[in-house]
Amino acid sequence: MGKTNGGAAMIEFRGIRKVYVTGNQSLEALRDLTLEIGRGEFVSIMGPSGSGKSTLMNIIGCLDTPTEGEYRLEGRNVAGLTLDQLAAIRNKTIGFVFQNFNLLPYATAWENVELPLLFNGKKGRQRRERVAELLSAVGLLDWKEHRPSELSGGQQQRIALARALANDPPLILADEPTGNLDSKSGEEIMALLGRLWREGRTIVMVTHDDRIASHSERTISLFDGRLE
Repeated sequence: MGKTNGGAAMIEFRGIRKVYVTGNQSLEALRDLTLEIGRGEFVSIMGPSGSGKSTLMNIIGCLDTPTEGEYRLEGRNVAGLTLDQLAAIRNKTIGFVFQNFNLLPYATAWENVELPLLFNGKKGRQRRERVAELLSAVGLLDWKEHRPSELSGGQQQRIALARALANDPPLILADEPTGNLDSKSGEEIMALLGRLWREGRTIVMVTHDDRIASHSERTISLFDGRLE
């Protein structure tokens, strides 16, 4: 089981609504969503295409803002924060893992993991020690000079996970983290996520796969922008 902090919420949605407007057409992606995810929980989000999963993850990750309602992250209302404040939250509080890895193609594994530390102003020796620690944790220190094209999908996702952990965030958002992987590599990534959860992190994961969702404590189902 993951560690919880006295039932305190990591994520609180109160009446969240998100509407996208294009010309004279509008699309309601989330409808009056009220949701709570506790610290140390491992939650899967499932639902068909167009159900609002990506919109929900973007709002949780401070990549988008709701049209209506209140979103609190670690007790802090993120509505009304400046772009710089939102960027600081993303850098320090949230680690992102994507289906397509989103690694820099011409950078080495080492450089990809190092990037968030550079943004965070970590000094040289401290930075080198942290990158080596992270690459060792995902079993890829020997691959540090390889570029993404020289790595398998599973290895790329492990590098992406190491990068997500660079600034030791309490929250990991994983959007279809096994979607582009074979079943063996997918299970390896889920084992790593499980370990991070047991260490006390909160993990929120989007997946279409019931087997992958079974690794989490709780599954949230969305349909047409509402909780099922």
